[in-house]
Amino acid sequence: MAENLVTRSPWPAWTVPLAAAVAAVAVWLVGAALGVDPEAQAGASTQPVTVVAAAVVALVAGFAGWGARALVARLTKGGGEVAWLLLCGAALLVSLTGAASGTTPATVALLVTEHLVVGVIVALGLRRA
Repeated sequence: MAENLVTRSPWPAWTVPLAAAVAAVAVWLVGAALGVDPEAQAGASTQPVTVVAAAVVALVAGFAGWGARALVARLTKGGGEVAWLLLCGAALLVSLTGAASGTTPATVALLVTEHLVVGVIVALGLRRA
């Protein structure tokens, strides 16, 4: 009989949203150091993207991902790693449409980078949770 070679992550799942928030803050700080003043188009007005907003959104995304990962694992046979990664890819594509609302090319680049970094951390960090 084949032995299950999938191992659980060495990190507790609750650390993944925290890591995502720290990474989002780091990307935001690098962007600010490079002179990017991130603002996003919100309807007819613009809204600043603050470092606090970046951290909070990353935390919310991480904890929502944790809940979704638990649901995927419960509904699929064998943990649903492939289903999880497909779900993450779809969520990331939807997320990137929001990142495209930056008011300048530099802001769009910063927001896309933040979304990609947070998405990869959540997807891979919770992959075996």
